[in-house]
Amino acid sequence: MLALGASLMTMVTGNMAHAATAVRDGFGTLADGRAVDRVTLTGKDGTIVSILALGATIQSIRTPDRDGRVEEVTLGYADVASYVQHPQYFGVTAGRFANRIAKGRFRLDGREYALETNDGPNHLHGGIDGFDKQLWDVVEVSSGAEAKVVLRHVSPDGSGGYPGTLTTTATYALDDRGVLTLTYRATTDRPTIVNLTNHVFLNLSGDVRTSAIDHRLTLNAGRYTPVDATLIPTGERRPVDGTPFDFRTPHTVGARIRDGGDEQIRIGHGYDHNFIVDGAAGTVRPAVRLEDPTSGRVVEISTSAPGVQFYSGNFLDGTVVGHGGRVYRMGDGLCFEPQTFPDAPNRPDFPSARLDPGQTYENIMVYRFSVTPQ
Repeated sequence: MLALGASLMTMVTGNMAHAATAVRDGFGTLADGRAVDRVTLTGKDGTIVSILALGATIQSIRTPDRDGRVEEVTLGYADVASYVQHPQYFGVTAGRFANRIAKGRFRLDGREYALETNDGPNHLHGGIDGFDKQLWDVVEVSSGAEAKVVLRHVSPDGSGGYPGTLTTTATYALDDRGVLTLTYRATTDRPTIVNLTNHVFLNLSGDVRTSAIDHRLTLNAGRYTPVDATLIPTGERRPVDGTPFDFRTPHTVGARIRDGGDEQIRIGHGYDHNFIVDGAAGTVRPAVRLEDPTSGRVVEISTSAPGVQFYSGNFLDGTVVGHGGRVYRMGDGLCFEPQTFPDAPNRPDFPSARLDPGQTYENIMVYRFSVTPQ
């Protein structure tokens, strides 16, 4: 019996030693006194991911470089007040409809709906009180083969002008190989539209004093959707061949970002465009590979979404201070947002953003962190 007990103890401690852990603590309070929870996921490889209940936000990702140094690789804030007072969408869940809707209007089943216009003439990321501003419920925290947190938000019928009560979950799961899987699911009680994504900014150098535009980028996309002067897609699906938008083979982000001969680069002040991911939407397939040659850090992003919005941090203007007291400037972070195409509710030829009762919306995105040898 003693031998059996010792054997069982070895099995238990051995399993725990290899377990990914999830720890819940407090991050601060909102002005109305509500507490903002944080859940920190830690994998055996050294990757550490912190998730906030406010906005179902990736507040921090820390990963090792090729020498084992664990450093911050995202843009974000160290306190609740900064997220409230200086919203920059750092790591937030964007919704109900991520990205832009032209003039804040769309029609569904013959009825026109008016949304807030919070980006010039257009609606952006769910409006003034989008999902990024909401305090989500933490419904599950677990450790084991993967560390996991599940957050839930119920958006009432009519919120922000959207029809239907939308019930959404965001599940973050980190395994011991440095793989973070984010799954969004949503259901509705009335026909509505939905497009959810995460807006995490990445700088794999571990120090934002090194611009992320020096990272090497691969995008598995042979076409992209050009935009008008207000960043609304024109409807064209343009081949990337021969343009600064061709990342099918690796290029540094900054190599062509100042190409004044390309009208789309001028309109976006760099990259702020939807790329059409190669392969069948609805299946999780490779979309992005980003590498910092100096630190050796790599992130590979796969998604089930039809597109990925690539934003090169063009409007970071040095007015906000983030992790480590660093000022964030243009190009200090790169954002890749797996999602349905912008303005899809007004484009019948784009992948549909419609969700009906009895259906489940799903968007899966997988972030695989690794390092390259010297």
